[in-house]
Amino acid sequence: MKTTRLKRWLLATQFLKWYYHRFATYRNHGPNDVHYWLADKNLITQNIDGLDGKAGNKNYIAIHGRLDQMTLFHTQGEPVETLTTPWDSVDDKDLDKSLLEIFKINNKPEINISYKPFVLLFDEYYTELYRISEAQQRMLNAERIIFIGTSFSVNITQMALQAAISRNVPIEIVDPNPVEIDYSLVSYHRMKASEYISLNN
Repeated sequence: MKTTRLKRWLLATQFLKWYYHRFATYRNHGPNDVHYWLADKNLITQNIDGLDGKAGNKNYIAIHGRLDQMTLFHTQGEPVETLTTPWDSVDDKDLDKSLLEIFKINNKPEINISYKPFVLLFDEYYTELYRISEAQQRMLNAERIIFIGTSFSVNITQMALQAAISRNVPIEIVDPNPVEIDYSLVSYHRMKASEYISLNN
């Protein structure tokens, strides 16, 4: 195996193992009270855990992807289907081999042959696969935007903030240590989400 191929194979293996241990091992966890409270809300979430769907929200937008799904490894922007990731078939005793088989990676990930977790990676951008146009339209139609537990360090929260400011829409920030926003129509709830929902049930 050539050095560059070996590096790519090792990088793919390391990423899949990290992703599996960081996220997939928690795939059977259930939603909490906050997820249930959000079940009838017009929700855009950065979380990939799928707990909002488990709590009953039928049309939430998982803007950074979903743990339970994967896609063909494709050129960004091209339309592809999302498929269910067969996490339950992972063999923990031979994790490297098992993950590479599931994601169809031989010497390296191959475009239109291999698979990738349905998750927005750092060098990728929002596309229609992540329902970005629908998310932006929801922001522009909102009469109020509530941010729960965000540092405003990712693009989607900046988009939502700009959509609110451009239309003079009030925003609420729920966080024990909120980021201060230079905007007159902002109210802060310096508390956990669970405390906030108990006041708004």
